[in-house]
Amino acid sequence: MKTLFPAESLKKALVVAAALALLSSCIHKKYETPITKDTQQPDKVLFDKSMHDIEHGRYEVARIELNTLMNTYESSEYLAKAKLAIADSWFREGGANGMAQAEAEYKDFELFYPTMPEASEAQHKICMIHYKQMDKPDRDPLEAIRAETECRALLTQYPNSKYAPATAQILRNVQEVLGEHEFTVGDFYFHRGANPAAANRLSYVADQYPLFSQADDALFEAGQSYLNMGPRFRQNAAADFARIVREYPLSDRADAAKKALQDLEIPLPEVDRAAAEREKYDIENYRKPSMLSESMGFMRRGPDVSAAAKAGQPAMENVLFPIPASVPKANNGETTANGAVGGTTDVNGSIVSDPTKLDQSKDARSLPAVTGKAAAANAQAVPSNHQADLEKARQQAKKKAKKQRKKKAAPQEQQQTAPAAQNSQPEAAGSLQAHPQAQ
Repeated sequence: MKTLFPAESLKKALVVAAALALLSSCIHKKYETPITKDTQQPDKVLFDKSMHDIEHGRYEVARIELNTLMNTYESSEYLAKAKLAIADSWFREGGANGMAQAEAEYKDFELFYPTMPEASEAQHKICMIHYKQMDKPDRDPLEAIRAETECRALLTQYPNSKYAPATAQILRNVQEVLGEHEFTVGDFYFHRGANPAAANRLSYVADQYPLFSQADDALFEAGQSYLNMGPRFRQNAAADFARIVREYPLSDRADAAKKALQDLEIPLPEVDRAAAEREKYDIENYRKPSMLSESMGFMRRGPDVSAAAKAGQPAMENVLFPIPASVPKANNGETTANGAVGGTTDVNGSIVSDPTKLDQSKDARSLPAVTGKAAAANAQAVPSNHQADLEKARQQAKKKAKKQRKKKAAPQEQQQTAPAAQNSQPEAAGSLQAHPQAQ
């Protein structure tokens, strides 16, 4: 007995078939740069077949066909396209091994064909390889650093490429992640009271990544750290506060920075119009992540770059990490502003053959002693990253010494009171003998 499918079941089957066809088309995308020249030449036939295999996910077969083309037809016009297609096949295959192979193939393509328009595409793909493998800011920044290097290389070598604008935005995203990585360390130092380390790290963040979304917070905390280090670093703090007012006038820290400058009796600087326009553009084009994206962020490996700048020139060079302001500067016998005269820091070593040379040379101990302002400047304490811990240790040492003094004083008091008690006993006995009736 035959059973016929109802109309609803047939419709569902058609819908499922259409969905599967759509899914398969999404999985295997069409190759971006096929050669559509209609010819029956053998190298062209091999190239077209390899493109068809790449589009359908048969990457190993496609690479065998492309290598056959390159080894068999050495004068083919498809050599460059074939070499680039091999790299693209590894890029599409993905995985750690696939990405490493793709990067090597793209670099080979740039080496053999540096003047072709596809060379900038190869460099863009190298940048994307490391960009896709970036971790969150609180983890290893190696892939972010490599992505920054490769994106800078594209903007430097191919500034007029069609990939330059997209790569510039990728570079801004990468520097947002690197800036947050450094800011997290400086913010930790700041809340721990390690003022020299916090000021040094936070100032570096603002200098290296001026487009970082929290650069104003970094400058403000750096200024506060300099103020906590004492009056000698007043100018350093004023410079950081003034930079907030000048380069980040629309930030939440601008008013606090102005008040800090007024307390320091420093005139307010003029606002940089270009920086203000860039900041305004970023505020207008900011897109807050959805609630679903924020709630599922812990499952995502890559970082959140929604707060990255959308305009402005990204940093193209690395700034040298500065020496902390608390480290004394070398003074080769020059007179400083406070009148201190420093010594030399140049030390030379050599073998002395004359045994009397030491007696003939000037002895450093015979130099005049440093007195006055110079001595006061040298005696001034240098700020430490562990100032709070040192102060706590000093207080504990004082309490311990006070307890020890009390313990030492207690036996002495007992020894002084003991003779007095012994002297009082004979007196009491004499009084009893003098008045026997009292017994």
